[in-house]
Amino acid sequence: MSAISFTTPDLSDSYPETEVLPYQFLHFGTVECFAGPAATISCQEDNSCVAEAVSSPGGGRVLIVDGQQSLRRSLLGDNLAKKAIHNQWAGIVILGAIRDVEIIDTLSLGVLALGVVPVKTDKRGLGQRDVDLSLDGVSVLPGYWLYADRNGVLVASRPIHL
Repeated sequence: MSAISFTTPDLSDSYPETEVLPYQFLHFGTVECFAGPAATISCQEDNSCVAEAVSSPGGGRVLIVDGQQSLRRSLLGDNLAKKAIHNQWAGIVILGAIRDVEIIDTLSLGVLALGVVPVKTDKRGLGQRDVDLSLDGVSVLPGYWLYADRNGVLVASRPIHL
């Protein structure tokens, strides 16, 4: 996958129709910025759907996981992050917690998350893939475009010129 370069502040200034996800994300991995069409998941403290998604071809998409902002269980660790790289996901945004950050920080992947916790997830097969998300008033539908860097995440209903 070729490297892209942009800043979300510049994109926001040039494309005021974009919306910002109103969260303070932590940034992990060596990829500074990433963009692509959204693949969505809604789950809470169960990463079964996350494991399914990153085990399938990403095709340059960005996986966004609405983990209900829970910081009690990790929704992503180093093994799933490595699968995401292998399957060509552009990046991952987790509205929840991740773990194994010392390893994820060395990987060629961009990951944004709300927090870190050492506790592994429950695996009960719960959650939904390819669903419309409403994240504090911001709609993220499958196929919407996400643009992420250390400044935050922008959402657009269509691709924008970089």
